[in-house]
Amino acid sequence: MSTGSQILDSRRATSGAGFFKYASPQQFFPLAGKLIPWFATAAVLLAVVGMVIGFLVAPTDHQQGEAYRIIFLHVPAAWMSMFVYLVMAFWSGVGLVFNTRLSSMMASALAPTGALFTFIALWTGALWGKPTWGTWWVWDARLTSELILLFLYIGFMALQAAIDDPRRADKAGAVLALVGAVNVPVIYFSVQWWNTLHQGSSVSMTKAPSMAMTMLAGMLIMALAAWAYTIAVSLMRVRCIMLERERHAEWTRQYLEDQA
Repeated sequence: MSTGSQILDSRRATSGAGFFKYASPQQFFPLAGKLIPWFATAAVLLAVVGMVIGFLVAPTDHQQGEAYRIIFLHVPAAWMSMFVYLVMAFWSGVGLVFNTRLSSMMASALAPTGALFTFIALWTGALWGKPTWGTWWVWDARLTSELILLFLYIGFMALQAAIDDPRRADKAGAVLALVGAVNVPVIYFSVQWWNTLHQGSSVSMTKAPSMAMTMLAGMLIMALAAWAYTIAVSLMRVRCIMLERERHAEWTRQYLEDQA
């Protein structure tokens, strides 16, 4: 092997080692602490801009009137409820297959936020349904599958809390998360597979949006705010999980001493 190839391989190995070092809780902990303020600030700013556009700037809908404005909370929450579950299931699967501690911790950190967005989606959906459908709730395919998603989040957290051994709890939760992931495409495609009261997708990748650009901008900005909030809160929570699970490690004791 030539000297140039050896140098290139060495650089690749060093680069890979630098990236994968953050799979260690000890290395990821300070990185998460640095990222939290940025995402938290972005979440606040984006939420303010999105709400101003959605509730003050966007025009009134010609069919639903002012009641449609719940869409600026409902749709981003519904999107995030599904997306967070898929990310949670992904990290659960990585932790189950590769037995990586940080992956399982990330899954545990995401679950409460996913459950919160699912609850918000159901709650705002009920508020939206009353003036448009004349009822708070119907056993509609999308509403029912979204409710099942909330039960999956609660079941994941309850199952982990019921098992004292964190490793066993992570494995049991991972199995439930992976099995429950089949519910996400059911939620998304329910309006296409069944005849439901729920309207179709507000935004589609295959056709132009049917709403005014101001409405679309407000909704997308609120979705970005929800993303930034999810990242910030999940990083805060995973740091707490790290301190709890790694409390006997030297780096944890050193950190707590420095904070005292």
